[in-house]
Amino acid sequence: MTTYSRRQFLKTTAIIATGLTIVPNTVFGKAGDRENKGKRVIVICAHPDDAELTSGGTCILLSRMGYKIKYVSLTNGNKGHHKGTKNEIAIRRYNEVQEVKRRMNCEYEILNNEDGELESTLKNRMEVIRLIREWDADIVITHPPYDYHPDHRHTSLLVQDAAFLVNVPKILPEVPAVEQSPLFLYTRGRYINPQKLQPDIVVDITPVIREKAYVIDAHVSQMYEWLPWINRNNDVIPETEEGKIEYILRQYVLKRGEIKEKDKPVVEKWYRDNTKKVKTIEAFEICEFGRTVDDQDIRELFPMFYR
Repeated sequence: MTTYSRRQFLKTTAIIATGLTIVPNTVFGKAGDRENKGKRVIVICAHPDDAELTSGGTCILLSRMGYKIKYVSLTNGNKGHHKGTKNEIAIRRYNEVQEVKRRMNCEYEILNNEDGELESTLKNRMEVIRLIREWDADIVITHPPYDYHPDHRHTSLLVQDAAFLVNVPKILPEVPAVEQSPLFLYTRGRYINPQKLQPDIVVDITPVIREKAYVIDAHVSQMYEWLPWINRNNDVIPETEEGKIEYILRQYVLKRGEIKEKDKPVVEKWYRDNTKKVKTIEAFEICEFGRTVDDQDIRELFPMFYR
């Protein structure tokens, strides 16, 4: 009798259920290192576009190294515009996510929860446990618990509450518990955690800043309509595709990826002699409720770091 690992079992059942589709890689180029092809990352955020904005560069780099990437939005984003009905907005944002999937060659799942009304209920917790287990994640990324948007905070709490329970077989027994707890990470939000001023991990996304901008550009309704309106910033949106990419690069990649004074020691820790080459970053804080890791564990999970 053949013995299958949990990951082999899930992969086999997924192929049987959905059929195997090979999608051309439009952003990442050549395949990644053989040793990393089994590793998997799931980014669980509140709205369509949150994952791309907060950790898109890191996911592009890991995908190039052979990691499988899945994005999840716990709401359908149906309030994220000042024009149109809720249904029209939800459909538009769903279609934008399909374009992200094409550009990133990743998986993307949207849950049908109302935008602005997400709650950390037992039902939603079970959904998050299901998502992490089914993806058999090595790394789970979510919002920080102290972020500005209530949907972000509830998403963070749901992922925190799932962090231990993904290991418990009697919880949601129809989906096998993970064999090893993932590393859980918080993205950088708008505000500083007063209990932890420095991030634990910074990833140099300098080599892929334009690729990240290109992926974010798929969210037309958000980047060029909704966010300029809600932020009252009076931005003049370029008309050409090249101009729009430059706009995204400036406003949503370089500005958000600026290296702050408190980041510098962390950049030096992970990049050592290459520190001066690091110009744009994504920063992460370790959630203590998941896998306990040391520096070597992190280097193994993030192969771009100096070993």
